[in-house]
Amino acid sequence: MTPHVAQKVRHSGIDGRTTHSGYAMSQRHRKKIEAPFGWAKTVGGMAQTVHRGLDRVRAQFTMTMAACNLARLPKLLAT
Repeated sequence: MTPHVAQKVRHSGIDGRTTHSGYAMSQRHRKKIEAPFGWAKTVGGMAQTVHRGLDRVRAQFTMTMAACNLARLPKLLAT
């Protein structure tokens, strides 16, 4: 696995050796992974939890991710 590095269009200090063709694909997968976590922080109330203790925060996170999946379900079923 090779790391992907952002490269500017003009005057970049990064040459073609450090970028690869899988960068665009990696960015699409990254968006799919990070979007639910952003939703959990903005909508799901996970930015600042009110619970204390690992078990309670874990339960809140599980419920928040389940709600995120339920919110995505109509869009996924439409395709």
